[in-house]
Amino acid sequence: MKRTLLISDIHGELTLFEELLRKVSFNEQEDQLVLLGDYIDRGPYSKEVLSKVSYLKSKGSQVLMGNHEQIMLDVFKNENKYDWDFWLHTAGGLATMRSYGFSEEDLEQAGTLEDFSLVPFLTDEIVEHLEFIRHLDTVIEQGDFIFVHAGVDPDIPLHQNSNKSFLWIRDEFHSGYHGDQTVIFGHTPTSRLHHDKKNHQIYFGENRITGIDGGAVFGGQLNCLELPSQKVYSVHK
Repeated sequence: MKRTLLISDIHGELTLFEELLRKVSFNEQEDQLVLLGDYIDRGPYSKEVLSKVSYLKSKGSQVLMGNHEQIMLDVFKNENKYDWDFWLHTAGGLATMRSYGFSEEDLEQAGTLEDFSLVPFLTDEIVEHLEFIRHLDTVIEQGDFIFVHAGVDPDIPLHQNSNKSFLWIRDEFHSGYHGDQTVIFGHTPTSRLHHDKKNHQIYFGENRITGIDGGAVFGGQLNCLELPSQKVYSVHK
């Protein structure tokens, strides 16, 4: 049976991502790689991670959108200074734009509220990556499993969920999910799910939720869950 390998929340940590793929002996001809979003922000190599993820998708990997990709899409679509400042200085977008070669001084040239524009930053690479992100799915059903970035609304059928739930939901999903399928997700660092700041291992919840975000960009680890064996791999700095 083909292995399914699940990884989430790379956040620009290209070196860890490549190390983890080597550790699991990933073979694009034999394995099904599933990536659960948040490829960008906070870490140093967001551009490079997006390029690699795009390549992997072209070779058959399944790639989902994360909330950080949605933020980047919205920033460039809406061209709102408040969104721009939030992305850069709160959500980690400054690291992403640095990976495309822009300095903080460059980014200040977006302007004030009155003359704000992101046109100077629409390089060919960024346009290509925005187009790639725009067409990513937000959820995958595979037999007894649901793969998603953040989780699902536990109170409604899966097909009635919005992308907001798939990309952003947290506590109400963690505590309230009661479905028959196991949901494998990222988004929330597993240390929070374990209620232990030092525990970055994959979280296997009793209510069929499995959190795999090891908080790599925050000093934790990058995890990979192998199915159907449920074998766990991880790497850290």
